[in-house]
Amino acid sequence: MADMSIVSLIVNASVLVQLVMLLLLVVSVMAWTIIFSKLKVLKQAREDMISFEDRFWSGGDLARLYEQVSSNSESRGLERIFKAGFKEFIKLRQQGEPEPMAVVEGAQRAMRVKLNREADSLEVSLGFLATVGSTSPYVGLFGTVWGIMNSFRALGNVQQATLAMVAPGIAEALIATAMGLFAAIPAVVAYNRFRTDVERLISHYDNFVDEFTSILQRQAHTPVSEKD
Repeated sequence: MADMSIVSLIVNASVLVQLVMLLLLVVSVMAWTIIFSKLKVLKQAREDMISFEDRFWSGGDLARLYEQVSSNSESRGLERIFKAGFKEFIKLRQQGEPEPMAVVEGAQRAMRVKLNREADSLEVSLGFLATVGSTSPYVGLFGTVWGIMNSFRALGNVQQATLAMVAPGIAEALIATAMGLFAAIPAVVAYNRFRTDVERLISHYDNFVDEFTSILQRQAHTPVSEKD
């Protein structure tokens, strides 16, 4: 009686099916590594955002907050956006830009550029998860089709076919499909979750840019001698 254990089926599978299984295993490990890493990154981004918003809306002096943020070499998210905007605002004011709206628009452009870079940073590796989720089932299916095809080809060389003869080949082939789904399902779930989290963060960043721009509009009409 043939050994139908999972390990035995994998060991006795054809070389191509084994390569498919190995590829899916490697991809699955990479996907899980990204998932755990992304969970940590997004959690930290949310905590940083809440912490900075608490300081920003506490009513303290923006210039002092800017000094604190500038001294932090590991600033992220809203801190970087605020720093970019306020830095450009101060620079244009000190250069004597006569139009208050030009000063505000310059600061807003600087914040938008930084916001886009932060969005790109948050979206890193999401494309890989999407690719794994969409292609892994088909890679596993390819291994399954190849294994079943070999099983039926082997039947052509015997006088009498039995289920015991074809069962191991079909079983080992189906393992490839199972591994494809094992790689794809967590990747799809994680991608959808992370995409939603990233969009929420970017929406918060975008709202902050609009709110901070309104504050800068008021300050832009204050004479430099009074403010700076």
